Amino acid sequence: MKRLRNLICCLLVLAAFAASGAFAKDALFEGEDYSISVRYNDRPCPGDAVFARMVISQNSKQSKKIKLALDKTAATLELYSGEKRLDKADFYILEGDSSRSSVTFLAGIPLSSWWNSDNSYSLKVSYKITAGKTYDFTLPFALTYKKFVEETIPLDTKNTEIRTDTSPKRMGQIEKLNNILATVNKDHIYQTKAFSAPTPATRRTSFFADRRIYAYSNGKSSTSLHYGIDYGVPTGSNVTSCAAGRVVLAEDRVTTGWSVVIEHLPGLYSLYYHMSELKVKEGDMVKEGQLIGLSGATGLATGPHLHWEMRLNMAAVSPDFFTDDFSFSSQN
Repeated sequence: MKRLRNLICCLLVLAAFAASGAFAKDALFEGEDYSISVRYNDRPCPGDAVFARMVISQNSKQSKKIKLALDKTAATLELYSGEKRLDKADFYILEGDSSRSSVTFLAGIPLSSWWNSDNSYSLKVSYKITAGKTYDFTLPFALTYKKFVEETIPLDTKNTEIRTDTSPKRMGQIEKLNNILATVNKDHIYQTKAFSAPTPATRRTSFFADRRIYAYSNGKSSTSLHYGIDYGVPTGSNVTSCAAGRVVLAEDRVTTGWSVVIEHLPGLYSLYYHMSELKVKEGDMVKEGQLIGLSGATGLATGPHLHWEMRLNMAAVSPDFFTDDFSFSSQN
């Protein structure tokens, strides 16, 4: 064990940082016993997410001398602004991309749409392969500027009552949803390749992270953030799952009407609101592109549309981010 620890101390030497495209950046760390490669998106926008795919490989020349339990590795991805840690997420193993001599891990952190696009940010990866010491290394990281839409939405009496409803029924529905979104199942990995939009429609009536002012019928108002994308589609239009996953909620809710929530990855969920009819139930397993409901105008809606939302570790993240190769599954 002493020899192993001494060899690990030699690991944290930066071998190369090379851009591998506009979306991905590579980091490689070489050691005598094993190597670590990390691919991540180093310049996302506020409201996106940062995902890191990490591969730990045992060097073949050491395979007979030291057997590393790579699948027992504990690792975390942390986001910092200066010295302040903003968020963290545990890495989980992608069994289908692992082998006897290497293990592939994935982790993602949501990036608030309120954060500034300056260069004070950095990522840190901490890991422990054996029961010994924990090691870490830092990855360069920055946010790219993005401007969000601001809009005022007038609400009639019906929608004002829904928006300001504080009944036990609505509060209970909010608590139920939050409990679901806070659940992280590390072995629930259903799809890592790029997701698809839940409708072929291209007309968007609202965008992710719109800064909204709701003008109530009683003369009052409130400020809010739009957590998803609204597609202007007629009632009865097909709504499909953006990716393979498990239906964890399918019910009629006060604010969002007939709604579906699907789990795709540990801590990653898609949400579909205001539908007129559901085609799935809780517990169903769905495939990418499978029909899950029909669009409508139920709940708080000023007209027929589909609201599509993505949540990572409870935080709302731009759905468009996941329609690219966010986990670098095609870049191995």
